[in-house]
Amino acid sequence: MIRTDILVSSPIYLAGLVRTLTDAGVRVVAVRSSPDQEPSWLADVFLIDADALPPEEALALIGEMARCAAVLMLNTVAAADGDAYLRAGATSVIRRQDPGERIIGALRTATADVVPPAVVEQERQDAGQHLSDREEQVLRQISWGLTHGQIATRLGISPHTVDTYVKRIRAKLGVGNKAELTRAALLGRLIGEQRSGETPPPAEVTAGFDCGSAGPVTA
Repeated sequence: MIRTDILVSSPIYLAGLVRTLTDAGVRVVAVRSSPDQEPSWLADVFLIDADALPPEEALALIGEMARCAAVLMLNTVAAADGDAYLRAGATSVIRRQDPGERIIGALRTATADVVPPAVVEQERQDAGQHLSDREEQVLRQISWGLTHGQIATRLGISPHTVDTYVKRIRAKLGVGNKAELTRAALLGRLIGEQRSGETPPPAEVTAGFDCGSAGPVTA
């Protein structure tokens, strides 16, 4: 199932878009009306309305999001700024006026290279054998959606130390960014909670997260 984070400024267009995606079997993991709101770390693709981005910051924001997941831009006029969005890191640019089938097709194309969960699981299990106990603890809590600061508090270490563990884990698992790291924990089931005896934090703590911090996620 494709998981998408939507950033659209128009409430009316947003409501119709969410329904279209949901009816097509796409899971909407976050809905935002401003780029100041935290995106979801779980998203496979960001669906972004160009009108929702400040013109002077649009390209930089696209580049930041593209480091976490695929970016699909919705533009009022397909030709306007489309090439610039692609150069900034967007996977594709389509018109807001395009039919739902066109948007769904673009989402599927953007996520066509996502590795199947079964393959991810085997790769992560193989790599996970080389993680230290503390690295396993950190990865497990990343899978629960905790921020680096929350992990530091729970483990009684500094956020800087957490950052160091995360860098080591990413190197050992061969993942390129925090979004991939989270998927390694969530899809690969690398760390068994039964083995560790640890329990996840309360649900409200893990409501959502972005490429580096907490953020809203819809059901």
